[in-house]
Amino acid sequence: MKGSGGGDLKAPIFDGENYDYWRIRMTTIFKSYDLWEMVQYGYDLPEMEIDALEEDLTEKQIATLKENRMNDARALGIIQGAVSDFIFPRIANEETAKAAWDTLQQEYRGDVKVRKVKLQSLRRDFEYTRMREDEPLKDYFSRLFDVVTQMKTYGEELPNERTVQKLLISLTKPYDSIVSVIEETKDTDTLSVQDVMASLRAFDQRLERHADSATEKAFQSLNIGSSSHSNQHQNKPRKDWKGKNKKWEGKPNGEHKYNSGNNSERLQIKYNSESEHCKPSRGRNKCLLCF
Repeated sequence: MKGSGGGDLKAPIFDGENYDYWRIRMTTIFKSYDLWEMVQYGYDLPEMEIDALEEDLTEKQIATLKENRMNDARALGIIQGAVSDFIFPRIANEETAKAAWDTLQQEYRGDVKVRKVKLQSLRRDFEYTRMREDEPLKDYFSRLFDVVTQMKTYGEELPNERTVQKLLISLTKPYDSIVSVIEETKDTDTLSVQDVMASLRAFDQRLERHADSATEKAFQSLNIGSSSHSNQHQNKPRKDWKGKNKKWEGKPNGEHKYNSGNNSERLQIKYNSESEHCKPSRGRNKCLLCF
């Protein structure tokens, strides 16, 4: 569909859920076609006798009547095309846009008494809504303003300052500092909801950056500690074996020197990689390392 501005407009399909949101979208579409008054109030027939024919009307009255009928048919067609097959039977017999619109509103929005009860429930939800400890800021915004939107659709006049105050008093403890700054430096009676939300988003991003930085430093500390421990373990000198009146002295390349207590006998042995034993270099039958 195309509105008066030439832009493409797509009517949402109502299937019985979220009537209030569907109503808001449809209202916008009707206004873009200049059909909202037709849907809301209908149109008046020209003043004439009950048994009079249209030919008895003036040309101006006939032109007005045709235009009203055409606009009403257009509005009715939009409503019919914006409901599912499950909902369509409820308005199938309605011949005007206003009748179809009122039928849906009566069933899914209720009469004045029903709307008052619903509004009271929404007011209670608004007063008791609080940000949860583990709830992201954007999710809390969505949850709170969903209630605000529903309140307005049911006729509640919610002042801007009331919404601002609700935002500032319902946040969790990490936001106390930014709330104090806003309350001390701004006039909350004139401050817009959008400005408050922008300040809170900026502060929330700063909190996330600090959290990411702290996590990164923690990982770096763990890595440094692990590397230091590993290096200490690798660089730790090997303890030489010491027996009674004898000791092993480590030498590089797998060479070892055996010293007796009085240093009278010295025997150099080498590591044999094939047998994984030390092979005596002077023909001893027993490896001096294998006791």
